[in-house]
Amino acid sequence: MWDSDRLVVPLARVGLDAIAEVGGKNASLGEMIQQLEPAGVRVPGGFATTAAAYRLFIAANGLRPVLAELLDGVDADDLAALQAAGQGARERLGRAELPPPLAQAILAAYRELSGELASGGELASGGGPAVVAVRSSATAEDLPEASFAGQQETFLHVEGEAALLEACRRCYASLFTDRAIVYRQQHGFDHLEVALSIGVQRMVRSDLASSGVMFSIDTETGFRDAVLLTAAWGLGENVVQGAVNPDEWLIFKPTLEQGFAPILSRRLGSKALRMVYADPTGGDGRAVRNEAVSPEDSRRFALSDAEALTLARWACVIERHYGERRGVPTPMDIEWAKDGLSGELFILQARPETVESRRGAAVLRSWHLEPHTAEEITSGRAIGASVSSGRARVISDPGEIARFMDGDLLVTRRTDPDWEPILRKASGVVTDQGGRTCHAAIIAREMGLTAIVGTGDGTARIADGDSITLSCCEGDVGHVYRGAVPFRVEEQAIGDLPATRTRILMNVGNPEEAFHLASIPCDGVGLARLEFIIANHIRVHPMALLQPGRVTAAVDRAAIAELVAGYDAPADYYVDLLSQGMARIAAAFHPRPVILRFSDFKSNEYARLLGGAAFEPAEENPMIGWRGASRYYAPAFRPAFALECRALRRVRESMGLANVIPMVPFCRTPEEGDRVLEVMAGEGLVRGKDGLEVYVMCELPSNVIGAEAFAERFDGFSIGSNDLTQLTLGLDRDSALVADLFDERHPTVKDMIRLAIRTARRCGRKIGICGQAPSDYPDFARFLVEEGIDSISLNPDAVVPTRIAIAALEAELDAAGPAGRA
Repeated sequence: MWDSDRLVVPLARVGLDAIAEVGGKNASLGEMIQQLEPAGVRVPGGFATTAAAYRLFIAANGLRPVLAELLDGVDADDLAALQAAGQGARERLGRAELPPPLAQAILAAYRELSGELASGGELASGGGPAVVAVRSSATAEDLPEASFAGQQETFLHVEGEAALLEACRRCYASLFTDRAIVYRQQHGFDHLEVALSIGVQRMVRSDLASSGVMFSIDTETGFRDAVLLTAAWGLGENVVQGAVNPDEWLIFKPTLEQGFAPILSRRLGSKALRMVYADPTGGDGRAVRNEAVSPEDSRRFALSDAEALTLARWACVIERHYGERRGVPTPMDIEWAKDGLSGELFILQARPETVESRRGAAVLRSWHLEPHTAEEITSGRAIGASVSSGRARVISDPGEIARFMDGDLLVTRRTDPDWEPILRKASGVVTDQGGRTCHAAIIAREMGLTAIVGTGDGTARIADGDSITLSCCEGDVGHVYRGAVPFRVEEQAIGDLPATRTRILMNVGNPEEAFHLASIPCDGVGLARLEFIIANHIRVHPMALLQPGRVTAAVDRAAIAELVAGYDAPADYYVDLLSQGMARIAAAFHPRPVILRFSDFKSNEYARLLGGAAFEPAEENPMIGWRGASRYYAPAFRPAFALECRALRRVRESMGLANVIPMVPFCRTPEEGDRVLEVMAGEGLVRGKDGLEVYVMCELPSNVIGAEAFAERFDGFSIGSNDLTQLTLGLDRDSALVADLFDERHPTVKDMIRLAIRTARRCGRKIGICGQAPSDYPDFARFLVEEGIDSISLNPDAVVPTRIAIAALEAELDAAGPAGRA
């Protein structure tokens, strides 16, 4: 065989126990080839030089004392000294010769690999020398304590023996890039004790297809049950470097492994560039080049959903294996590629994720903007959930570090590891290019910076020296505002919280906040509102998608056409986005129950949606008009409600999120409940089938008085204290003239609530309440607990203190004995 005294080894012969010999990256590749290919995970084969080979190279050229002199006492903060030391080291290694035994071993391995390809092996592409990727793998790389990702160089589309040996020399020299020197110093690694292994893999022809990065954890929140997958056309360096805004999928792992297809979100990126092989006759020496992506390709996803699900399954397999090997849960950072010749998917490397997976959760920190009227300058993908204000520095080259001061906000096209000295001084970063897995995003998470990536125009719209605020606390979209917008930071200790008999649930509206909110200890979601999804994500009246001919406003028609582009039918857009919003909330809290209220817009609110004016009546009092259940069976809206049912059915049946419990709002009579349940059944949502429960809001006096009849039709109640109070007291809660009369604690309102709770309990039905009154008024919370309410659903900020208060109250009532309880 061709291992030549272990100077070179096949990847298939190494595993995680060989990190000291071939570095983390190559050891991981070998581990997957040996252990995971039987499980279907496909990894391109190849070979690796060993640490012994690197030390032979250093010794044969007498480089150790030279490197020691160059690097002794180098200060990472002294940019000039750092650059001089790094350049000197790279030049000396670049001029050095590979010792004959090492060069011969590399070429022997390369010839054997070329022979496998020529004989029709994996990724065969005809005769001739193999086209390979040459990657670095430091012996300290990819350990849980540090990630050397991107610190050394990778060379793609290397073809021929001379080109391979030159790439190997350059790979060795890249151990002393400025960024690698700084990284080793920061993490306490001795420059002369770290060795470099070179990995040579057959090249996956993703230049003819697509590639990208995926994490087996949500990188923004640390939510561990999701796979974040990104994809762009061509070779993967553009995604890694942040040169493109990639497509993005978020996939739920638990039900994926049960055989479902739980794509929680799917976002189309612009993918403006494609990295492909360069023309070898071009004369510029480049192995790869970027070309513009056609508008047609930019507007379609770089992977099919089926391919995205396959990659996500592989991520689960890889994560499970590495977790078993290490004895602790191990979320993974994975690079993948699709071969354009064979159509096959491949894993190119996998390493433990090093930021979110090690972040503690004893304290929940959240940022909140104060009310403001600041102008939005631009927006992009939010990285994290923090806020930073400061002076913008628009910089095009990391060599401009001298004019960057501590606390400044970096604004640039994109970053790579050469920017890290500047990023260490920054309080935030804005980039024109990149997605959630690009370099700027990864480093921002690691350094705790506020980052907004992929703005497209940040460097053009933000002026150097401007005072700006970066806000990532408003969902998936990050906003850049002019000036210093005031904000506050709140902290909640979420360590060991007491258990309660009364379930403490949470109200959730924005799906983009769900993963973050799920880290707050609670028993599920008591109210998930569809209105936020419809108004902010979908933005179109459902009937305008079903009957577009009735929309006469040209502006609305144009806006709707742009939103639904790429869908076979306009209504598919509505179902797709609605189901994704539902699913993201359901997945965040799975397997805890998520009570999802069907849409409860009033006619004036529906009219404000795109195309809505053509379908909505002008009502004198929309608050008690055509809303809730009365819409669902009405001929003018029933087709729209059918879209909600289709979305819910997709969430439960296709994605496997059976923890969703639909709830019907503003249901005036039991007979109206029958009509809604009939429409639902016609859309395949049959109460009782496959465990489907259906709840009803208890927010009308008729719901309380007729609770027994409602209990025959529904599985549970949720008291809507706002509507129940206004309708019991006969006032308009939006009117300032009678606002002082609105009080959930009024004895008459409490009598209604007491009757509702007692009737529900007598009928064997669950009953809860959603609203802030229990957290605002301790006496009201005491009343509810004494009456035996099953659950209290609150806004997120009130969950932890209310749980503590309810636990103390229950302990007090228990100590008082039966007389202290209902």
